[in-house]
Amino acid sequence: MKQLNCIIVDDDEIDRLTVVSFAKKFDNLNIIGVFESSLEALRIIENLSIDILFLDIDMPGLNGIELRKKATKIPACIFITAHPEHAVESFELDTLDFIVKPIKLDRFSQTMSRIQEFMEIKHKAALFESTIGGDVIYIKEGHEQTKIKLHDILYLEALKDYTLLVTHYKRHCVLSNIGTLLKESHFKSFIRIHRSFAVQTQFIEKKTSHDVTLSNGIVIPIGRSFKDKLNSLV
Repeated sequence: MKQLNCIIVDDDEIDRLTVVSFAKKFDNLNIIGVFESSLEALRIIENLSIDILFLDIDMPGLNGIELRKKATKIPACIFITAHPEHAVESFELDTLDFIVKPIKLDRFSQTMSRIQEFMEIKHKAALFESTIGGDVIYIKEGHEQTKIKLHDILYLEALKDYTLLVTHYKRHCVLSNIGTLLKESHFKSFIRIHRSFAVQTQFIEKKTSHDVTLSNGIVIPIGRSFKDKLNSLV
């Protein structure tokens, strides 16, 4: 895996040093900046090529959520916070992972595995190619074409310019953003419930005010701006 440039932003010195020590255990992470405030980080973000942002949320001045809104060009954002109540809001900002403090090495290692998978998906992204019959799509994976039945897709997950098509068996990636896919007629059975997620209504087993549970047990958050639409259809 190639070297990944990262920055760490946290106003708590102990937490900041902890993340630095964990990051140094992974040879593919290149720490190019460590900051105690969002404003300090913001000054250099525009001038650097950054792959990963390790970011606290509750900071004075510009908080982590506000910084992420100004740094959307960074592909992977990992929020590390003592406030789990920010989870739903953070996932509306292309968040790759959300870690609750105190951070432990095994949890950080899980995050690194997810980062690696995310970067590999970006690198090997499949191309959305064509449809036949209305209930089947073909995507290009490497040098092969894979046929996917639309009714096997549980949900769609946005990864910036890419979209994951998640089935019971496997996750496939297409080089198309989720908004564009949902405009296609063959995805009309999907409903967008979050900036990052769209689900097939037939797979929704349970719905609360904050999330939906699918038939395979996966729980997906509901974005605040999508609640009314979901309530009218489900």
